[in-house]
Amino acid sequence: QVQLVESGGGLVQAGGSLRLSCAASGSIFSINAMGWYRQAPGKQRELVAAITSGGSTNYADSVKGRFTISRDNAKNTVYLQMNSVKPEDTAVYYCAAGTSRRNFSSWGQGTQVTVSS
Repeated sequence: QVQLVESGGGLVQAGGSLRLSCAASGSIFSINAMGWYRQAPGKQRELVAAITSGGSTNYADSVKGRFTISRDNAKNTVYLQMNSVKPEDTAVYYCAAGTSRRNFSSWGQGTQVTVSS
């Protein structure tokens, strides 16, 4: 099994920046892709960004050009750099890991991001 622990959430003003981190432990040999999802109140969970072990990335249209996903394979950690944040970015952000970007099977506990206007 894979354990994921997120950190870095909090309150930020619109236009500001925030960086989320997610550290993986356990059966990390099984991880080929990691990603970030978010869920706002009353809305479905949506993919924000994902990255493979080889560095291929994909982003939701709503965050392209503002958010950057990266990973440090040596530290088994994935990051989400959030710039020019907007109030609509407010959500609980979840880290995910799996064998591919279409098969996330492990989830973190979530970290709250609140963007004030």
